[in-house]
Amino acid sequence: MKSRLQEHCSFCGKSKKETIILIAGIEAHICEACVEQAHDILTEEMLSRDPKSSDFKVPENITPVSIKQYLDDYIIGQDEAKKYLSVAVYNHYKRLKFGEGGDIKIQKSNILFVGSTGTGKTLMARTIADFLEVPFTIVDATIFTEAGYVGEDVESMLSRLLQACDYDVEAAQKGIVYIDEIDKIARKNDNPSITRDVSGEGVQQALLKMLEGADVNVPPQGGRKHPEQKMIKINTSNILFICGGAFDGINKIIARRLNTQVIGFDKRDQEHIDQENLLQYINHRDLKKFGLIPELIGRLPVLTYLDPLDKDALVRILQEPKNALLKQYKRLFEMENKDLTFTNDAIEEIAQKAIEFKLGARGLRSICEAVLTDAMFHLPSDKEQKSLEITADYVREKMLKSKLQKLKVA
Repeated sequence: MKSRLQEHCSFCGKSKKETIILIAGIEAHICEACVEQAHDILTEEMLSRDPKSSDFKVPENITPVSIKQYLDDYIIGQDEAKKYLSVAVYNHYKRLKFGEGGDIKIQKSNILFVGSTGTGKTLMARTIADFLEVPFTIVDATIFTEAGYVGEDVESMLSRLLQACDYDVEAAQKGIVYIDEIDKIARKNDNPSITRDVSGEGVQQALLKMLEGADVNVPPQGGRKHPEQKMIKINTSNILFICGGAFDGINKIIARRLNTQVIGFDKRDQEHIDQENLLQYINHRDLKKFGLIPELIGRLPVLTYLDPLDKDALVRILQEPKNALLKQYKRLFEMENKDLTFTNDAIEEIAQKAIEFKLGARGLRSICEAVLTDAMFHLPSDKEQKSLEITADYVREKMLKSKLQKLKVA
């Protein structure tokens, strides 16, 4: 009994009463604090070793067509954007595979997607992440601030890339980063800010060297929470950056440029301009007007757009992809041994509601939840009812009772 009371950590000397847990060995003990410290030391030691022993290899037998075919299984429409993405990813693979031998050095072409909310920008990034065999991470630009202010430094996106490949530096230097909501770091207009723009222009300037390609010191655990950690040097020359943003309001900038009057009789051919989809006419000058600095725009040479989704596209999104929304709900009901079916009129009514609310494809799940919540609540306890058919009238009835009706845009 006396020897048990005298038990203490053999590393820091704390008694058993001063620790949460004391792990016993053959002739020694260790407390939880020393275990955690030993883990940190081991992690730093592993990170400091030569990374050239990496098993990472660039995959074989990939073509732009095969990449696009995979995207087609999960994403409806957006052929233009999928083509740009497939080519960019394929060229990224080729750069990694053949290296930079010889006098000609192939530079990377970072991509910028522009599209209204719910058109599939983030879905495209997540889908390509499932297909790729290079490290991939998705980060949100809204969390970044200029160095020295509350928020995250831009280097933290590389910390996430490191985490995605288990801190394999060589693999991380061949990875792909998707920066979402890039439009949220735009300055208020295309004129230089006269005051310090901490979460706007300051972040854009911090991104410049990273997008171009440079040696960046990256904190493996995130910089501001663990200031004592060792930095890891990563070269971003072979990291492909894909950016996406809704750029809400840029349609007005495009329309203003397209409607410029010409003096004399040389009038512009206005009848061929698609007023419903002005994003297809976007160029880098519009981005500058919106608030991206020219230096950042120059580092995103590939600019493409995502089409707004019409009713037919939304109907296809509900049914055709491998993980289509209606297939997901049918599977949920199958788990309860219930048969769920949708009439064609019901599917079209759901798509029409999504257009009215102007939420894009993202709004389809909200509408389906509003329509099916009562059924999902009652059917598991109803042993007699084995099937449920969703009709257009059923959809209208449930939507009238839903709070989503308040979102309707005139």
